Amino acid sequence: MNLFSSTIKKNILLVFKGIAMGAANKVPGVSGGVVAFVAGFYEELIYSLQKINLKAFSILVNRGWKSFVQYINGRFLGLLFLGVGISYFSVSLLLDFLIKNFETEVFGLFFGMILSSLYFIYHDVKKWNYKTVGFFLMGLGCGLLIMFTKPMTENDYLPFVFFCGFIGVSGMTLPGLSGSFLLLLLGNYSLLLVDAVNALYFTIADLLQFDLEFVNDPERVRLLILVLVFTLGSVTGLVVFSNVLSWVLKKYKENATATIIGFIAGSLGVIWPWKDKIYKIDSFNEILYNAVGNPIIAYYDYFLPNFRESSFWIVLIFIILGGITVALLERYGVSKK
Repeated sequence: MNLFSSTIKKNILLVFKGIAMGAANKVPGVSGGVVAFVAGFYEELIYSLQKINLKAFSILVNRGWKSFVQYINGRFLGLLFLGVGISYFSVSLLLDFLIKNFETEVFGLFFGMILSSLYFIYHDVKKWNYKTVGFFLMGLGCGLLIMFTKPMTENDYLPFVFFCGFIGVSGMTLPGLSGSFLLLLLGNYSLLLVDAVNALYFTIADLLQFDLEFVNDPERVRLLILVLVFTLGSVTGLVVFSNVLSWVLKKYKENATATIIGFIAGSLGVIWPWKDKIYKIDSFNEILYNAVGNPIIAYYDYFLPNFRESSFWIVLIFIILGGITVALLERYGVSKK
């Protein structure tokens, strides 16, 4: 009975980890891979994903579903991505609301969480020397370079949407590389992570009510096609990135970890809480909007806070809360080892 209860707890915890990953992936500047890295299941995630290959499908055909699931660590992946899916239709919708209405506070919370995470994952490198420091600096430089890159314009060309899925999913496999922020740079964040996801959500709601009227809505159909192509790109990206990272982690674990830490540190500025949104405007200085009426962000203008304003201290409290949250999670993880 205790073993059965323990298994249920582990399964539920894994779903919640997936929910956390999914929520993190929706925030520009936050990487779901950081959640995996800090929570201690990053390597298992990478090694499980890289098992999804031709051999896996050969096992499925020749030995059946049970052997296939066992080979790819299916229970782990299934429960984790169940959590990610739940997140996109629950926690992520809540995050959309919170970011829209309390963006500075939300970014402050995540800023504190990632800053605190850096302190703990620093110790994952057993020996710092000139080589690991060099890889750290390389990761730091790449993170800073991405931070200061100017976004492209929105583009719904299907091959480009596939590419967005391929690149955007990197946030799940590369800690510090925010998939949502990359989509922001590629110009398709609002289109693919807001408009398209909302269209899918409303379509599922319609199907549950046996309402097929949406098939006559060309805008809804267009967004659903974008969801499909984006998903295919994401699945392809997951398999490719996981195989490459699996090889890197086996061969050069210390250097890879140092690079990841540098990347997280370099990209930390992306979620700096104090920034203004600069919207895209046309030749008549009017703000441009996407298909569902959301203003299109051109880039963020970062600034230093005014320490005399009460709003600064409110955000600082959220930063501290974020740091404390990670510290408590780390303490809980250590106690369970």
